[in-house]
Amino acid sequence: MDKLRFVHLPQGYFQHRNSSIMSDPITLNVGGKLYTTSLSTLTSFPDSMLGAMFSGKMPTKKDSQGNCFIDRDGKVFRYILNFLRTSHLDLPDDFQEMGLLRREADFYQIQPLIEALQEKEVELSKAEKNAMLNITLDQRTQTVHFTVREAPQIYSLSSSNMEVFNAHIFSTSCLFLKLLGSKLYYCFNGNLSSISSYLQDSNHLTLDWVATVEGLPEEEYTRQNLKRLWVVPVNKQINSFQVFIEEVLKIALSDGFCVDSSHPHASDFMNNKIIRLIRYK
Repeated sequence: MDKLRFVHLPQGYFQHRNSSIMSDPITLNVGGKLYTTSLSTLTSFPDSMLGAMFSGKMPTKKDSQGNCFIDRDGKVFRYILNFLRTSHLDLPDDFQEMGLLRREADFYQIQPLIEALQEKEVELSKAEKNAMLNITLDQRTQTVHFTVREAPQIYSLSSSNMEVFNAHIFSTSCLFLKLLGSKLYYCFNGNLSSISSYLQDSNHLTLDWVATVEGLPEEEYTRQNLKRLWVVPVNKQINSFQVFIEEVLKIALSDGFCVDSSHPHASDFMNNKIIRLIRYK
């Protein structure tokens, strides 16, 4: 493990260096991720923690390579560093770590960045108010084969029909999909796990599950990679599309969605093929 040593730079140390030295690049080790920048960038906001650290007002740590070490999240530091360079907050459209970035901005005490993040969150909140939810459903019957233990060392081969369900979910509101993920859980290998971990991206989710099969031993669900779907905290198993639709509608309606009367066709909705809901706020 790299050893760290503390170095206290006298106040005004950097200011008294000549201009050629001050223009030299500085490498930072932020949580194990290396960044190279300039002193002028790091001190662009003098009242921030970084401004204090690199003007000699606060001690700094060094890693074994002599780089300044900061024990914070290295991944989101790129956005903080870009803000120091440009005074502008640039985030990708699918950025999912706003809370983490806000905490890091608070830690570094960069007030203009904190204010920019607050404005961004208000902007995202307004964009989230109007949303569309589209769910395409598919169901098929599949035969599952399994062994049943009738007595010690006596097994028989059995089979049964199994209902297999598939749902493709798209929503322009990534917050709604997070809400859905807090309500729907897969049951597999004796454990419940949120469907959130199965998000394809912030706007798409595909679910595959089976209904309970009569007579199928519990271990066979694991062996054949068969997941069942549950609603929490009511602990209700979803064994049909009707139940699935009812539960999703409860969640969506509570979040301000309503059924789009113009699409899909009523027969598709009643036949459990397509669900489309919209939200206007």
